Amino acid sequence: MGRTPGATAAGTRERLLRAAADVFARRGYEGTRVSDLAEAAGLSNGALYAHFGSRATLLADALRVHGRRLLADLAAADPDRSVADLLRASGRTLRRRRDADGELLVEALVAARRDDDVVPLVRAHVHERAAWLADLVRRGQRDGEIDAALSPHAVAHLCLSLAVGTALVGPDIDPVDDAEWTALVARLVAGLAPVRTTDALGSRS
Repeated sequence: MGRTPGATAAGTRERLLRAAADVFARRGYEGTRVSDLAEAAGLSNGALYAHFGSRATLLADALRVHGRRLLADLAAADPDRSVADLLRASGRTLRRRRDADGELLVEALVAARRDDDVVPLVRAHVHERAAWLADLVRRGQRDGEIDAALSPHAVAHLCLSLAVGTALVGPDIDPVDDAEWTALVARLVAGLAPVRTTDALGSRS
């Protein structure tokens, strides 16, 4: 298998990234060979190496390009939606989702613990996600929805930890009642709100 007649470099790269996202999620990083990725994309090993220098690079790029960002999708669909509502909406779906993005991220994090070549690539991807979330938190702080005393990075880290944790312990392993989970998410988000103080006359500010 070689280059498909009429295929562009961008199109071939996209095919490889789609195939990588699927294969890595199903087989894991350690269980996937370069030949598996090339075969899934309908290409030769040489074609893969012509676009990506290593299997680790392909994993990182698959995460970056095909990683589904639920919060980003929600924010783009409704730019005027409050940050608190965005967090509640995305949090509610965590326990119900079994998507390639979550599984791919878990596989990448596991690979980073075992392969030094993967560490800087996965770190860069996680930092990108965390930075986007931290910016969202800052927006919530400017709008008075999130306590300005909280660290945006710490809140972003909590969100990422919940996403990874629920991808690992999904509904097929430990199902939780939707209503109970939704109530818990609402309580967590409410806990991010500014602390209301009560003055001597009993009014709240």
